[in-house]
Amino acid sequence: MITIGITGTLGAGKGTIVEYLTQQKGFVHYSVRAFIVEEIERRALPVNRDSMTQVGNDLRAKHSPSYIVEQLYQKAQQSGCNCIIESVRTPGEVEALRSKPNFYLFAVDADAKVRYDRIVVRGSETDHVSFETFLANEQREMSNTDPNKQNLGRCIAMADFRFDNGGSISSLHQQVEQVLQQISYHRPSWDEYFMELANTASKRATCDRGRSGCVIVKDRQLLVTGYVGSPSGLPHCDEVGHLFRQTIDADGHISNHCVRTVHAEQNAICQAARRGIALDGATLYCRMTPCRTCAMLIINCGIKRVVCERKYHSGAESEELFKQAGVQIEFFHDEVQQYANQ
Repeated sequence: MITIGITGTLGAGKGTIVEYLTQQKGFVHYSVRAFIVEEIERRALPVNRDSMTQVGNDLRAKHSPSYIVEQLYQKAQQSGCNCIIESVRTPGEVEALRSKPNFYLFAVDADAKVRYDRIVVRGSETDHVSFETFLANEQREMSNTDPNKQNLGRCIAMADFRFDNGGSISSLHQQVEQVLQQISYHRPSWDEYFMELANTASKRATCDRGRSGCVIVKDRQLLVTGYVGSPSGLPHCDEVGHLFRQTIDADGHISNHCVRTVHAEQNAICQAARRGIALDGATLYCRMTPCRTCAMLIINCGIKRVVCERKYHSGAESEELFKQAGVQIEFFHDEVQQYANQ
């Protein structure tokens, strides 16, 4: 999945790029502007440039410089589609999105008079201003040392790709198309590569409560794989149903866990033991934070790094065990998985 952020000067053509990506390329659109306008209306404020700046800055100061784009990114992840986040305005937002896989920042600009003429035609709530006010509004948003506030100049400088929209719409489309061809081929990192192998292993799982898989790797070489399934020779959940046991974690969360199956991490470690494969210093890739039992096995067999696709809601205890044992744990995504079968 590709995530594109768009920044740029007022009236430069951010919306034109959005239209091309959504209508011609199937991207899903998420707008910082729309997010802020919704909050402005909730506060019963007038929808104008001053309110946009005030409310946007307030949300960022109250939560974090990247709060708005983080909210939009979570929605984008749930869609599972290529997406575009429009109106990235602060360096903090750029830095937060930079930490996500397959993110690219586009910046678009054009001559100020050309841009002003465009917004006059556009005529949205915030566009009914004189040319002098237009320039003043833009200058106010071009630079700021406060990471919570707009700094379009810095965001444009941080862009991966820049577009000049001083010509025709077709010219802008051509520029965007050339960049899309350039980024559509993504060579995965080693972590992405091995996580994809773990996800492939999960397709062999035999419990629909949690079809998880894992792989264990050392020196970029695959050692063993594992997936959720019953002990050898015993019936699978997919055949006879689940065997549930209720548990309560340290935070008081009540969960129904299927205990018929062996976890993917346990199966992989068992495969290594049966084949005499040493796991000292290896890395384990899995879907979510390992449970306490898996964490103890991981520690005892000498694995030194665990990479998870996302966090599990009751994984804090395992994270603490790893910390105490000097095992590094990393997550592709910050989202918390609530249940094993989701």
